[in-house]
Amino acid sequence: MDNWDNNFDNRSPNFIMVGDSTDKTEHQSYQGSDYEYAIPKKKEPKYITRKAFIITLIICMIATSGLTIAGYTLASNMGVGGTSKTVSATNYTLAKATGSEKSVQEIIAQNENAVVEIKTEAVSRDNWMQNYVTEGAGSGVIVDTKGYILTCAHVVEGSNKIMVTLKDGTELEATLVGMDSQNDIAVIKIKANNLTAATYGDSSELSVGSLVVAIGNPLGELGGSASTGIISALDRELTVGNKNLTLLQTDASINPGNSGGGLFDQYGNLVGIVVAKSTGSDVEGLGFAIPIKEAASIAKDLIENGRVTGRAAIGVKIADISDAETALQYGVKMTGVYIQEVTGSNAKSAGLQAGDMIYYLEDTKIETSSDLQSALSEHKPGETVKLTVIRNNKTVDLKVKLTESTQ
Repeated sequence: MDNWDNNFDNRSPNFIMVGDSTDKTEHQSYQGSDYEYAIPKKKEPKYITRKAFIITLIICMIATSGLTIAGYTLASNMGVGGTSKTVSATNYTLAKATGSEKSVQEIIAQNENAVVEIKTEAVSRDNWMQNYVTEGAGSGVIVDTKGYILTCAHVVEGSNKIMVTLKDGTELEATLVGMDSQNDIAVIKIKANNLTAATYGDSSELSVGSLVVAIGNPLGELGGSASTGIISALDRELTVGNKNLTLLQTDASINPGNSGGGLFDQYGNLVGIVVAKSTGSDVEGLGFAIPIKEAASIAKDLIENGRVTGRAAIGVKIADISDAETALQYGVKMTGVYIQEVTGSNAKSAGLQAGDMIYYLEDTKIETSSDLQSALSEHKPGETVKLTVIRNNKTVDLKVKLTESTQ
């Protein structure tokens, strides 16, 4: 017990005591932070005497002469003496011929005009009912010469005005074509001629170690910046902005403002849309991108229909309750997914009510709206599923026929 009445177990300390008399090894001690590091002291070099050197030299000369004679005899017996033999080097085929790959400079030159800066303005209202403007910045990639630009939903979500700056400095106002908040993908459109569009690659062909180049607008004011790296992990499942996403991981430098920018492979093709970076002060080289295979499919739906089609929905308006303060506001005593309003006739027919807390969808426990979206992605419109809700502190099982989402 110490002076603060704390009990400590001294039987097996998990650190080395520097200068401990029981340790005969000398150490050098460096005190950096809250810890003390011990490294072995370097031993002094030992030098050979002149007499020992001469004796060693004579032994080496005798050994060398003996090996030379033995080697000549062996070569003669094998018939090598006067005949030369040609040794053929083994040929190895490199995976994907380097002739089709491009240098970093070529990749940047091919795509720098396809990556744009995005600046947004959103009008909000404060507690005194006064309007104020919030500005945002991000990046985008032109994917069609007609002016369609692929970016992240969180870059443009809630914006009243979207401005795009091209590589040559031209500023154009953009319109929102469609947005998929669930997968953090959005498409905006500008009217301009002679646009350069990026070429879609195949993100499923990437492997850990593949070269990638990120081009975007870091810090919201350094448009056209490029950084290089590798794919450091595939299929990384993360929760970003309360969304469950499966992402590519890269060590290319990613900064705020890069969101929506392009990640290009060694062939100059677009393989990812940059979405996030690690914000930990002790972490470096952790950036993430949405695989283009998923992003391109969503973008196609948004361009053609203004929304993602074929996605199942329950027919309710929900809210995430993640803390006690929010729970108090809604008058509930637990966290989870709260039904604010029953909007669909299917949900009303199933017996869902405002104030219900969604607890399970089939056998999947639901704790956040992201959990609910992931569970719904396993089903199609028209299917009937079992939904378990908590109502008046009791669980209630309901059968709900899913409809198609209109968002």
